[in-house]
Amino acid sequence: MPGELYFFKMEQLREQTAATTAVEALYERFRRIRKQTEEICAPLQAEDYVVQPVVEVSPPKWHLGHTSWFFEEFVLKPRKEGYRLFHPDYAFLFNSYYESVGRRVMRTNRGNLTRPSVAEVYAYRKYVNEQMEEYLLQAELPDDIRFVIEMGLQHEQQHQELLIYDIKFILGGNPLFPVYKELAMERPANVPKAANWLEVEEGLYTIGCNQPDTFHFDNERGAHKEYLEAFRLMDRLVTNGEYIEFMEDGGYKDFRHWLQEGWEWVKQEKIQAPFHWHQVEGEWYRYSLHGLEKLNLQAPMSHISFYEADAYARWKGMRLPTEAEWEVACRQYSPHIPGSANLQQSGVFEPQPPQSGNYQFYGDLWEWTASAYRPYPYYEAPEGALGEYNGKFMINQMVLRGGSCATPEDHIRPSYRNFFHPQLRWFFSGLRLAQYV
Repeated sequence: MPGELYFFKMEQLREQTAATTAVEALYERFRRIRKQTEEICAPLQAEDYVVQPVVEVSPPKWHLGHTSWFFEEFVLKPRKEGYRLFHPDYAFLFNSYYESVGRRVMRTNRGNLTRPSVAEVYAYRKYVNEQMEEYLLQAELPDDIRFVIEMGLQHEQQHQELLIYDIKFILGGNPLFPVYKELAMERPANVPKAANWLEVEEGLYTIGCNQPDTFHFDNERGAHKEYLEAFRLMDRLVTNGEYIEFMEDGGYKDFRHWLQEGWEWVKQEKIQAPFHWHQVEGEWYRYSLHGLEKLNLQAPMSHISFYEADAYARWKGMRLPTEAEWEVACRQYSPHIPGSANLQQSGVFEPQPPQSGNYQFYGDLWEWTASAYRPYPYYEAPEGALGEYNGKFMINQMVLRGGSCATPEDHIRPSYRNFFHPQLRWFFSGLRLAQYV
């Protein structure tokens, strides 16, 4: 009937319009995120792009190539008709850990890649960008490939954050302590904030994310119930001044505060202070991306290992929260990202004292938890190469929550699970205290 035909055609038109709008949004998001990665690298000199001081740090040039390879390998090669590789060796150079994809340069050797040049890597990015933009505008994107593209964008945002860590390590190891970028905004007032406590009642709580319309990584899936005893969390992060009290009380010299592995690590590595801290004529300074600065006692204390976070909590007669406790408290007290959150968009790239109404659940520092990185109930890794993204790393690592001053705002959420080995501390890491009520 004419009326039914009319409504059928209108429904088709609405679906087509919605699909077009979604593709256009993805296109613009692709362009924005790819541009942001290059803006992070813009202050670097050519020599800064190739340095790999330790195995955990990748040269910025490698990050630029790897994030381009991801789109070439998982989108353009299998999906774009007639696609030609930019260079036949780049898959070998820029594959990270995907065993199912093929051979790769070992992580320890990324600093040996003096070739291709920085200019050639940027040419590779330009080529992949052009090919991807053409594909996004012309192709009908089924749900499976749209998910892969979104995964690639989330992956690039992770590498944006890693870039900032690695740049800080590279420049912070230079005896001149060069400035990465002058701070283009006034620093928040360094007003001491007394610690208060956020209390959570005992009960059965849902942890994780099962929302099909919201992107989340596979390690967040499997929303499940956990029973929690009543507890409370400190309403902000531990500060530099508070941590100095631990140091001055002999915290790094007293085995009683340390897990055995942590104590052996302290002795072997001769650890005496957080990473990037330097004592100059009896005063503490820290290297920031704005240069070497006198330590701000009110700012959150950063760049510590899990071992240090755990030792400090024991010294205080308290503990680290579990990741379930952290997530429940975050959802209860800060369900949305506050406007004052210090994330990548702030451009500060260093943790700051909290402003009013900000409990620092989002941004500033990744917070060590007492939880080992293990799969949630009913965890299933995705099929294919992307199944290697998270699951195979669920061993010998600890979970961190909350994001940092280097995390993009649209990349973080309460269920997000970051993870690192317990001795690592070149990234933006800190802690807040917990205790049972």
